Amino acid sequence: MSTSNCCPPPKEETPCCPSLKEESASCCPPPAATDACCAPENDSAGCCPGVSDDRPGYKLWPFVSAWLDSPVGQIPQVATRLTPTDIVGRWQMRWGLGRSRYTIAPGLYAIGTPSDDSPVLVTANYKMTFDIVRRDMRGHDAWLLVLDTKGINVWCAAGKGTFGTDEIIRQVQRANLQQLVNHRTLIVPQLGAPGVAAHKVHKACGFKVVYGPVRSNDLPQFLRTGLTATPDMRRVRFTIVDRFILTPVELVSMWKYTLWSILALFILGGIGPQVFSFSAAWSRGITAVAVGLLGLFTGAVITPILLPWLPGRAFAMRGAIAGLVIGVIGILVFSASLDWLNSLALLLAVAAVSSWCAMHFTGSSTFTSPSGVEKEMRQAIPAQAAVLLVGGLCWLAAAF
Repeated sequence: MSTSNCCPPPKEETPCCPSLKEESASCCPPPAATDACCAPENDSAGCCPGVSDDRPGYKLWPFVSAWLDSPVGQIPQVATRLTPTDIVGRWQMRWGLGRSRYTIAPGLYAIGTPSDDSPVLVTANYKMTFDIVRRDMRGHDAWLLVLDTKGINVWCAAGKGTFGTDEIIRQVQRANLQQLVNHRTLIVPQLGAPGVAAHKVHKACGFKVVYGPVRSNDLPQFLRTGLTATPDMRRVRFTIVDRFILTPVELVSMWKYTLWSILALFILGGIGPQVFSFSAAWSRGITAVAVGLLGLFTGAVITPILLPWLPGRAFAMRGAIAGLVIGVIGILVFSASLDWLNSLALLLAVAAVSSWCAMHFTGSSTFTSPSGVEKEMRQAIPAQAAVLLVGGLCWLAAAF
């Protein structure tokens, strides 16, 4: 297979579709509005694809290093070394900044210089997932079939149905894989298995589904051993580091609730014997906000880190227990300045807020199921609201 720089030239020139020139600054200029014979956007059969074309590589991401000629047309070849921009993007995703827009075009990509005997790996079009796979496959040749999961990672997309049987069949047929490779095997991530019916894929397009390891860094060894996974490759690990790196996105996702809560606490803090006092609103409000943030940090950070060691099955219960422990510590530390009503308010508020925040981590955990989460929320939210209400009444009563 041969490579060509940046964008493939059209197969032949026509009077209204001039060939793309190497010196063009925009590399793949969109056709002019008057070019009647040029294909419209997103038409993969057109002679002059625009920059906005949704085929693989046509957004011209920096990771597209060249184009490979193949029996099914030119395929974008991707770099396996991550750039500082990729690393910054990954950091932004950890904080949930622009996460819904961090996608690439679905379709077929090339890692290295694959041949018709090279393996076909299947992944999601969430760019962070895509980046991890291409990084871990450095030094290897493979085809990478990217599914349209709406920018959701493999595991979550399998649960939502976007990483599934129909999408695999659609992308296999769209890429004409049967004309590209001699074998009929697709390597699908193990975490995508809940959304994939392997027998339906085989029946519809003739490709056998083989489930790869849980983590993409095991793919090279998996391929070297003839698509054989060790027990460790099948084990889902959810270590302290794994849990900790998920906590920033939980904190960011709650910023609206946090801001409204801070405003409400400052207003309520001013209520007292003089009806309303701005000095009391500031002093008591600051204390209440500190207690609320303590509950937030306990539920969104401390509880996930200590998750395996906290008693109970429900995340709400684990968060409540962690909140009670932290609340007791807070009372002991500030015992000289707290009366019994403020102490009770602190304890109940930290426990309730921590429980509520911990419950949000169910979406990031490998310990839960959708039905279990729904059941837990129905049971926990009324109890959390009641405890928080009692704590708030104790805090207000302490002002009189």
